[in-house]
Parts: sequence; C-alpha cells; structure tokens
Amino acid sequence: MQEFERGTVRANNLDFAYLTAGEGPLALCMHGFPDSPHTYRYLLPALAEAGYRAVAPFSRGFAPTELPADRHHVHSSMLVDDQNALHEALGGGSDAVLIAHDWGAVAAWGAAAKAPDRWSRCVIVNIPPFAIFGENIVKYEQIKRSFYFWYFQMQRVAEDVISADDFAFIDNIWADWSPGYDASEDLPPMKDCIRDPAHFQAALGYYWGQFDPTRFGSPEWAAEQAAAWGDDITQPTLYLHGTDDGCHGMTQEQVDRVPSHCGPGSRSELIEGVGHFMHVQRPSEITKRIVGFLEPKG
Repeated sequence: MQEFERGTVRANNLDFAYLTAGEGPLALCMHGFPDSPHTYRYLLPALAEAGYRAVAPFSRGFAPTELPADRHHVHSSMLVDDQNALHEALGGGSDAVLIAHDWGAVAAWGAAAKAPDRWSRCVIVNIPPFAIFGENIVKYEQIKRSFYFWYFQMQRVAEDVISADDFAFIDNIWADWSPGYDASEDLPPMKDCIRDPAHFQAALGYYWGQFDPTRFGSPEWAAEQAAAWGDDITQPTLYLHGTDDGCHGMTQEQVDRVPSHCGPGSRSELIEGVGHFMHVQRPSEITKRIVGFLEPKG
C-alpha cells in the first residue's frame, strides 16, 4: 500500500484525519461505506501531478478521525456540512473541486448545492441525484441490492454478524458490489477504520440515521432527505456509474439524465464491466477520466 502524507484538521466540531498529496487548489476526495481513503491511492498522485492539493479524509466515524459524540445517528445533512466545513478548514478557494463516492457522493450533491461558490467542479461516482435515487429505491431489483439498509437496523445482531470472522460480511459486500475484483489490498485498511466497536457503530450510524424503518420512505423522510441533498447543482459535473454495480443499479437512460441535475458542461457515463469500486477496479481508466474532466481549473 502506497504511503501518503497524513494530517489532521478540525472541521464541523470534529478532528478529521486525512491522506494528502500535492500542492495547489483543493481537490477533496470523500469515501463511503465500507471503504476508506486508501481507495483513492491511484487518484491522489494523479491529482497532485495535475496541480491540485488532493486530500482524502477519513469520513465521520471512521478511525483515525475523531469519534463523533452521537455515533448512533449520522444524518445526511451532517455529512453535507462536513464537506463544506472541510473546504473551509483546509483553506479551499473558489477553484476547489469535489470528488465523491458512495456516502461521500450523497453528501456531495448537498454540499455542492448549498455552497456553490466553494466548488468549481464535481466528480460524483455511483450514487445519482436524490430524484433518481428515489426512483430506484422503490423498485424490486434495487430493494434486493439494498437489503443491508434494513438488515443493519437489527442492531442487537447486526454488529456481531457483520464483524464476525474479521468482517467476512464486508468481504462479501465488496464481492457483490464489484464482481470479479480482488479487494485484498483494500479490505485491511478499511477494516482498521471500524475495528474498534465504537467506530463501527458510528459507521453503521449512517444507516441508522437515514433508514429507520418507522420513517424510511414516508413523505416526512423524503422531504428531510430532499432538503439535505435533493437540490440540483450548478457546477460542471462528471458522473460515472458502472454496469456491474451491485450496490445501486442505473439504466443508461437514468445515467443520461444525471447532467440535467447539474451545471453546464456536465457529462455522465455508464461504464461497461466495472462495479461500485470502479476507481480501484480499473484505476488507470477511471483516473484518466476524472483528471481529464478536472484539468480546466480556471
């Protein structure tokens, strides 16, 4: 595993640890679950070479980032605020760019909408805008993919089952979400982020905060989530999705519609033969797409 410079910064009342490379405008790279900043190990050096200060934080609740006071209810609105606060704390300017995947992508839709002057361009991977996400979440095929939303709610058993046998459950999630990919380099650092039970609860708190079965799907829930990350964004945005994504499925027609929720100059692509973790599954190709889109920094 490549070594990167490390740092810590206080943002949104939390000490965030991060990996970093390069100097220049801020390129903030946000991960999701079950993941870690180490999956940006190919992108960080490429962004540095392109003239950016690339920073990949350990997201809220993921060690060694500080454990939040409330680890049982991590709301999407808090994740949105984290990203904009990280921009501020890291000294980002109006030329900063935001690159985000999975839960990071959920928050990025909200962060870019709420603070358009902070982010000049966005790259969002594998989680579509809330309007399209909402279309999918009620469909049978997506309900099957999203079984873990509801399984994770069974807090008395889920923690023990997921952590058993060195988090073998997460090995299986990766295998389902990026079929055929050997994740042996990615899984150990990811598991280190949640090996402590309190940090593991904070990671599960994303699901406890969003998908409480007594509220999930209700008009109140939809309005709350839409307020956090449902607005269209104005930045030129590159959206990438894989045909083999076992986490969230998208049709070509849906992928084609994503730029209608983004600013002028936006593009989207459904990439054949890659899954949810495309940035490590096919790193040269995905890195080239991302850096190529971000190169106009002015």
